[in-house]
This record gives sequence, structure tokens and C-alpha cells, in this order.
Amino acid sequence: MAERIHHCAWCGEAFKVATGPGRPRRYCRKSHRQRAYEARREAERRNLGPDEVIITRRTWVQLRDALYRLEAAAEDVAIDLGAGRTTKADYVQALAHLSSAVRDLQDVAVEPTALAE
Repeated sequence: MAERIHHCAWCGEAFKVATGPGRPRRYCRKSHRQRAYEARREAERRNLGPDEVIITRRTWVQLRDALYRLEAAAEDVAIDLGAGRTTKADYVQALAHLSSAVRDLQDVAVEPTALAE
């Protein structure tokens, strides 16, 4: 039986789904299906609109700070490389700086408490 690649409706991770009868899976794990169900119920309880999501303050602060570091790193790289620096070492250093900021962002796990579909 052929397999297709889908992305989990909860975490976005790619996973394989066998083609065949029935509805295709939307979640990579049963626990993600359960979390999505709980988040939808909480969204209904709070009367959230389709564009509204509730996350914890801690997650919000982590996300905000990581995005700020990424933005600052991108500006630093633009300034450094725009100032006439064109050596390979300068590019390697700039890439390492950006990579570090991206890793900070990757470490932020955003899992909503309530999420309307």
C-alpha cells in the first residue's frame, strides 16, 4: 500500500500515512490528537474565535525574547557584512551568530492551552 507524507495538525511534524479507505490521519501521535481535542474544548469553553490562541505567559515571554534575539542577530549580520567585510571568516562568523539565534528560537516549545479550529 502506498504512503503519503502529511504534517501533524498539532506539532507540524511530517509523518507517513498509508493510503486506503477511511479518513487520513491528521496527527502523528495519539497524544497529539488528544491535546488538540483538549485545546479545542478549552477554546469552546472560553468562546475563542478562529484566530485566537491561548498560551502560557512563560511561553509568550520565551517566544518574544527568542524572536527579538533573532531580529537583533539579523540586523548585526546585515551591518557587519554591509560594512565591506567580505572574507570567508566574516561570513562564517555571521552564519554562526545567526545560527545561535535560530537555535534559541527552536528551543521554544509553543503548545497552546486553547486553540479554535
